[in-house]
Amino acid sequence: MLIIYTGGTMGMHYDPMVRSLVPFDFSDIISTLPELGRFNLTLELISFVKPIDSSNMKPSHWIALVELIYQQYQEYDGFVILHGTDTMAYTASAVSFMMENLNKPVIFTGAQLPLSEVRSDARENLVTAIEIAAARKNGKPIVKEVCIYFNHALMRGNRSKKLQSSHFDAFLSENYPNLAEAGISIEFNEAVLYSPPDKPFRIYTKLDSNVLIVKLFPGITKEVVECLFNTSGLKGVVLETFGSGNAPTDAWLEDILKNASKKGIVVLNVSQCIGGTVFQGRYDTSRHLEKSGVISGKNITTEAAITKMMFVLANKPFSENVKASLEDSMRGEMD
Repeated sequence: MLIIYTGGTMGMHYDPMVRSLVPFDFSDIISTLPELGRFNLTLELISFVKPIDSSNMKPSHWIALVELIYQQYQEYDGFVILHGTDTMAYTASAVSFMMENLNKPVIFTGAQLPLSEVRSDARENLVTAIEIAAARKNGKPIVKEVCIYFNHALMRGNRSKKLQSSHFDAFLSENYPNLAEAGISIEFNEAVLYSPPDKPFRIYTKLDSNVLIVKLFPGITKEVVECLFNTSGLKGVVLETFGSGNAPTDAWLEDILKNASKKGIVVLNVSQCIGGTVFQGRYDTSRHLEKSGVISGKNITTEAAITKMMFVLANKPFSENVKASLEDSMRGEMD
């Protein structure tokens, strides 16, 4: 089992000199957690040369992470990624799209409190993530996808969202059941686990960051939206709309969206709601979006939507039919 430490709260300690949390030497993790020795596993650890706060996570880090997993893929039965919580859902989503025909577990986890703290959630999260990654049935991994494990719940990575900054139950699986629940034992919901095709594992290492998220709100002005859509080099927009995919019916908004479509800018409609789905065209307040060439994001999360858009725009054959690629479920990210 390979543990990859990218940074984040789990591997931090308080430095009184700077009065803040700073990374500690995570190579001591196995000696810090002697219970890991009880697993009948060979555990090895690789750390980013310079661990980063997840708020500084960029597509270049996602590419480096995917390349590292690819290089080590034949050597290990599974991977546990230690990552800061703030952007974990973005990273898990991006990585899921960048890896095709994944037949091994890639489990992201982290903590709300550092491992060095007495009441830290880091210990349970890490130990159980490793146990899940090691789980086998009939000699094969039970989990064959990119997941987030946090606070007793295993979630599909590209269905997850961080909702809490101060509670241990920081993540929610949006619009999809948990893949497993960890109590006295780990109960897998095998009916909802992802089943990849039995084909050779491959990765994609291109992402297009010429995208943005536009969140609608009552009173948003033409000038603001126009400015955003006129961003130089813009190729795609995730439009966060109200309810089941609704937006103001102002003529200026429809004009901006139509002009964007003419210029080849892809617009994906995603609901601001935590649960539910986009039903584009159900109400008058969304019919004009459909007429303007906006694509329905169905029940995809914003995190999965923006990273999927980066992936689709940058890679063939998906970029040859962007609309179809965004509408179809690629890694179980939408229904």
